[in-house]
Amino acid sequence: MSQELTEYQGPATMEKITSLAKRRGFVFQSSEIYGGQSGAWDYGPLGIELKNRISRNWWKEMTQLHDDIVGLDAAILMHPRVWEASGHVENFTDPLVDCKKCKSRFRADMIPEENLAAKKCPDCGGELTDTRKFNLMFKTHIGALEDESSVIYLRPETAQGIYVNYKNIIQSNRMKVPFGIAQIGKAFRNEIVTKNFIFRTCEFEQMEMQYFVKPGSDVEWFNEWKKRRWAYYEKMGVKMDHLRWHQHGPDELAHYAKDAYDIQYLFPMGWRELEGVHNRSDYDLTRHMQFSGKDLQYIDQDNNNDRYIPFIIETSAGLTRTLLMVLCDAYDEEKVADKGNDDDWRTVLRFHPSLAPVTVAVLPLMKKDGLAEMAKDIQHELKQDFSTDYDQSGAIGRRYRRQDEAGTPFCVTVDYESKDNNTVTLRFRDSMEQVRIPRAELAERIRKEIKAYKRIK
Repeated sequence: MSQELTEYQGPATMEKITSLAKRRGFVFQSSEIYGGQSGAWDYGPLGIELKNRISRNWWKEMTQLHDDIVGLDAAILMHPRVWEASGHVENFTDPLVDCKKCKSRFRADMIPEENLAAKKCPDCGGELTDTRKFNLMFKTHIGALEDESSVIYLRPETAQGIYVNYKNIIQSNRMKVPFGIAQIGKAFRNEIVTKNFIFRTCEFEQMEMQYFVKPGSDVEWFNEWKKRRWAYYEKMGVKMDHLRWHQHGPDELAHYAKDAYDIQYLFPMGWRELEGVHNRSDYDLTRHMQFSGKDLQYIDQDNNNDRYIPFIIETSAGLTRTLLMVLCDAYDEEKVADKGNDDDWRTVLRFHPSLAPVTVAVLPLMKKDGLAEMAKDIQHELKQDFSTDYDQSGAIGRRYRRQDEAGTPFCVTVDYESKDNNTVTLRFRDSMEQVRIPRAELAERIRKEIKAYKRIK
């Protein structure tokens, strides 16, 4: 970026995003009728479609477009020794402080240094407790007895499932270093402080890829994956001036990391981590080899059967956090001149068409005279290739606004002229431009528009 933004640029606030998400069926509070469950959220009809599209785009980027990366779906419940070897039992903690006056709880690393030094609450000015460590793993029991021998954990990350299967994948798929293993899956963290909607939750999904490389080539591959992950967000159509790199300093580096960078996004609440790219060295495989007693060395058959423990370059992004980023990035409020009314505003989600929950909505101008039946036929034709919606309720302008708010890139209007000459009106969400095209050319025109899409704002 030529100049870094210091404040959020755009009309979105977390209150607006949260309200829109519930109103349009993106995200609901979990167990809302019982008062809600903190740190847990449910994804409604539009939300699950958006989440699935983000997931599929990432999976395609990592596996389909790379011959040297394969997929995995590891179990959530793993042997408890996995988490001892990984360091999670010992090191997976948050520093917490409480306010003795207002009883608020904070992560010590997320409050201003002057407040922490003075032990002063940033909310009410009351006295803060000393900092203490809190382990974030959910602990439960497996089997009939509930004692120390039956303790098991809900995984706090998906990466360890990849490491313990690394040798299985080499042997079953004949993989050669360098190669990667990708996984999307649920993870669980007992976050004491959850806020900013779905940014930090107790139950979430991760999109992780672990790339195994020869020691000595790790710095080169680390830089390569930084370039690739940055380019991915450009491909998604994200506002690139709302992204930046943040390198972990010595005090920030995790116990396993040789080097680490975060891609940060400028959310309405400020710069926050979106994805991490980490050089994990050979820490993970070395630890699992020590704790399991299994030989996890790689045998390089193309190089005199040399043996070594690969270094690992990790790319790790939260699926649900990426969804929040996409919502914030797409949200816009725009003043439009509609039939001479200068006070007309619209809320629009400018999703990339490949991510939009609904690609095309079909709208009959009237319910009668066969227009609804014709519109339904067109919808059925389009749904073979696109995610579609059908809406015949209310004035056509109001229906356009509803689709804008849901982020639908294209609307097809069927009117009386459609019956006469088999043409329809294709409307574009971002520009609100409308063009008349033959019905037979509709699907191909939409495909071309998606391929050529460039964000206006």
